[in-house]
Amino acid sequence: MALLGIDLGTSGVKALLIAETGEALASVTVEYPIYTPKPLWSEQEPEEWWQGAVQAIQQVMAKAGINGSAITGIGLSGQMHGLTPLDKDGQVIRRAILWNDGRTAAECAEYVQRAGGEAQVRDWVYNIPSPSYTAPKILWMRNHEPENYARLAHILLPKDYIRYCLSGEYATDKSDATGTGLLAPKHRNWSDEMMQALDLSKDILPKLGEGHEITAQVSASAAKLTGLAAGTPIASGAGDQPASACGAGIVEEGIVSVTIGTSGVVFASIDQMPQPGASGISPLLECFCHALPNTWHYMGVMLSAGGSLRWFRDVVAYGDASLVNRQMSNRDPYDIMLAEAAETPPGAEGLVFIPYLTGERTPHRDPLARGAFVGLTVRHTQAHMTRAVVEAITYGLRDSLELIRQSGIRISEVRAAGGGAKSPIWRQWLADIFDAEITLINSSEGGAFGVALLAGVGTGIWKNTKEACASTLRVTSRTAPTSDAHVRRAYDDTYAEFRAIYPALKGHFHALAKG
Repeated sequence: MALLGIDLGTSGVKALLIAETGEALASVTVEYPIYTPKPLWSEQEPEEWWQGAVQAIQQVMAKAGINGSAITGIGLSGQMHGLTPLDKDGQVIRRAILWNDGRTAAECAEYVQRAGGEAQVRDWVYNIPSPSYTAPKILWMRNHEPENYARLAHILLPKDYIRYCLSGEYATDKSDATGTGLLAPKHRNWSDEMMQALDLSKDILPKLGEGHEITAQVSASAAKLTGLAAGTPIASGAGDQPASACGAGIVEEGIVSVTIGTSGVVFASIDQMPQPGASGISPLLECFCHALPNTWHYMGVMLSAGGSLRWFRDVVAYGDASLVNRQMSNRDPYDIMLAEAAETPPGAEGLVFIPYLTGERTPHRDPLARGAFVGLTVRHTQAHMTRAVVEAITYGLRDSLELIRQSGIRISEVRAAGGGAKSPIWRQWLADIFDAEITLINSSEGGAFGVALLAGVGTGIWKNTKEACASTLRVTSRTAPTSDAHVRRAYDDTYAEFRAIYPALKGHFHALAKG
């Protein structure tokens, strides 16, 4: 018997089959395009999501050598915030507007104004919306596409369109729903006050479920298309970050995850919903419902984490002929760069990088923030620059970690994931700069694994998500902070300089952005 996790990402949909022991049986990813018809716009065709999901489901069952009757439950995860608008017949009205679409700055302001100000927004839905959020996209549709808005009968988040195609049900989970800007996290239900302030009908909203709750079953028509068995239960699931947290065991207070991909995310589970404006609670952290009942989470997001190192690799490091020649050894270029950087001292001998190459989200919320090397001298080599870039990414992630610490969370362990976590050198630097033990676990399947576990809870394999994680996950590596006081002091001193540079350059960044 097996569980199926489906993760609808921005670049592709992943189908993962796991055994009831947690062992991964097979995984398949099918890609689809992003459309950018205008500057700042980012859209996708929901039908291409569905066709990709059908292919991934068929292929993963074939790869694992099982048929649909062997699958006892399905969980759904996916990119958050995207608006998928449907008419009264369940037909897609227009392309989905994605999380990374930037067209709704005016509607974000309208949202706050209609609610009566930021304090009222925080009281109702806790988080101040960015253009990522779903609600401003609905307002944009009303303001700019009235003919489409007039047809609007249902809104779905991206992963929930897959649920609709599998079952005909309009449903979502509470973690993903928080990212609409229309849900009250404290009450874990849709906000009547916000819907009224925005003059939106609650009839357009899907029904809500906790992450493990069964909200739908595979229909006969979807079974015929996919090879799944009709009647297979479908759990509510979770947005991509809460789903990944479940897949990493971040389901109790004190264990924090740091994920270093193109962007960087620091994620902490919390047992009680904080009061907006409470002492120590930073408005710079997002606070959403977690995928577990009566559990919430803090999240800090760095926009260009591994993306900064990739930029440096492609633009600077590959310009060094000696490094290019060494690629013939078939070693990963990142391994070469980090090994050379490790020969330079902590703090990169006074060189600091500012990694805001695509603006920044936490802690600055500044789309016009920029990148910079500060302190360059003729002594500095490419290895120094690599070290400065990696340290800067880690300092940027520490910004979010410090905000979580200031909220009162006692951090016992930091679990690392993503490409950056593969390097033992970087893991040591993380441990030293965070002043925390860095651990790795036995699963790297992310959100698809997390929602497969949620489906297992919903179908009775485990009694709750904490038990599911305890049964399937284990720590495979531990990296402790160094005991060298000189190293710790060098990082702390450089981190202080890092934090001081952005405010000093902010005005210049904004002036240069206008050019």
